[in-house]
Amino acid sequence: MARHPVAVITLLLCLIITNTVLSNKNRNVLILLADDGGFEIGAYRNKICQTPNIDEFAKRSVIFNNAFSSVSSCSPSRAALLTGTPSHQNGMYGLHHGVHHFNSFDNVTSLPNILREHGVYTGIIGKKHVGPSSVYKFDMEWTEEGHSINQVGRNITHMKLLARKFLREANRLDKPFLLYVGFHDPHRCGHEAPQYGPFCERFGSSEEGMGVIPDWKPWYYQWDEVQLPYHVQDTEAARRDIAAQYTTMSRLDQGVGLMLKELEAAGHGHDTLVIYTSDNGIPFPSGRTNFYDPGLREPLIMHSPDPGARRNEASGALVSLLDLTPTVLDWFGVRTPRHIDHEWRDRPRSLLPILNKEPPPSEQDAVFSSQTHHEITMYYPMRSVRTRRYKLIHNLNFGMPFPIDQDLYVSPTFQDILNRTRSKQPLPWYKTLKQYYYRPQWEMYDLKNDPLETHNLHGKPSLSEVEASLRERLHSWQLATGDPWLCSPAAVRDPRPGAHSAVCDALDNGLTHYMHT
Repeated sequence: MARHPVAVITLLLCLIITNTVLSNKNRNVLILLADDGGFEIGAYRNKICQTPNIDEFAKRSVIFNNAFSSVSSCSPSRAALLTGTPSHQNGMYGLHHGVHHFNSFDNVTSLPNILREHGVYTGIIGKKHVGPSSVYKFDMEWTEEGHSINQVGRNITHMKLLARKFLREANRLDKPFLLYVGFHDPHRCGHEAPQYGPFCERFGSSEEGMGVIPDWKPWYYQWDEVQLPYHVQDTEAARRDIAAQYTTMSRLDQGVGLMLKELEAAGHGHDTLVIYTSDNGIPFPSGRTNFYDPGLREPLIMHSPDPGARRNEASGALVSLLDLTPTVLDWFGVRTPRHIDHEWRDRPRSLLPILNKEPPPSEQDAVFSSQTHHEITMYYPMRSVRTRRYKLIHNLNFGMPFPIDQDLYVSPTFQDILNRTRSKQPLPWYKTLKQYYYRPQWEMYDLKNDPLETHNLHGKPSLSEVEASLRERLHSWQLATGDPWLCSPAAVRDPRPGAHSAVCDALDNGLTHYMHT
């Protein structure tokens, strides 16, 4: 049947107008960051810890099985995530506490600062823990710098209302936005507020004296039913500790659900890139502050609203949280800064292509890590490179015992290890305390055959070429990112003006054999 010309023209005009509106619609980003969060998530096959909101989100997303932080410490990892640069490059060497003055360099540029220059409205709710404020400046900020960290980081009802306020303002301004939500769960309470339990699991629980969080329905877990990670000893004390952690993971999960509902209610459920991840590993032995996989491997779930994006799929791509800055910039169509995007093999890259198509795996894929401090007294610099099969760790301060952070020290889990070791009681753990404290300068693991990282293959003749290749690649990465510890501990980097950046002057301290040349 013939169609009237006017009707055809009208239809074409409607299509053109519709396409124009869609193409001009603001693109937004919501980052949901757990604090010491691990894989206690149903989507990552934990069958005990209840996380229905994250699990449902994962069904609309790509879930990454090989995502890694570039540093296993809170402030350094957050600075790395927000700048796309490792801690030795951005200057956030340890925890951002005023008394210790750990800050990024003044000339560093961060995601919120870059986006603001391109008309993006930025906001942060919850834990910030980076500085200086001029380097990490958001348009709207509700953080520990002016509020109780438990109120803005664990009170999910309060956080929900703050998110609503931010989204309303972004809509009023009609600007694209970046909202960064830094949950304080499931971080330990430590010395902060011990009355709330080891993980602040009683905060807002409606118990007498604990206050009320209206949107939180607490889940409590039986200690003998938790899914124990291999790197935590199998004792009642440790299992009770894990059970408390599960309760705060459930509160985090309910908070994630509230944030996604606020996003939908504000009209941005179909134009926002949503990222869920964590800053570092869980606060247990071999976890946070360590370069073993429990300290560096992170949950990463990403949802793209684009029609062709993958849904309910897992990615085996080997990726770093350093990749999140170029990913967000790519989403907004903003060029990645030169210090991140200069042409070298192991630079951070946008993950957006992976949200549409799984890349072919390669034995050359690698992620890198760099750590110097955690707390001010915890000077234990480490560098590492991890491929799909092998990991090489360089412990620069290997002559000293591995330091223990205060939160872990007072925990039921670590006190149990101490007490059992001191009294020579059985310790059903995969290491001894002495093995944990004292580590060699080089550690090399075959992750395919030894996923628990218990058999150090450093110096094995049959793997000499593999180790030499890993050391050269790690050295090249350190050189490209301006690592001041490039020559440590066998030499000192040549400080003379005009000297070649790779020149290392030997210290004749007996370690010359290990020095890169």
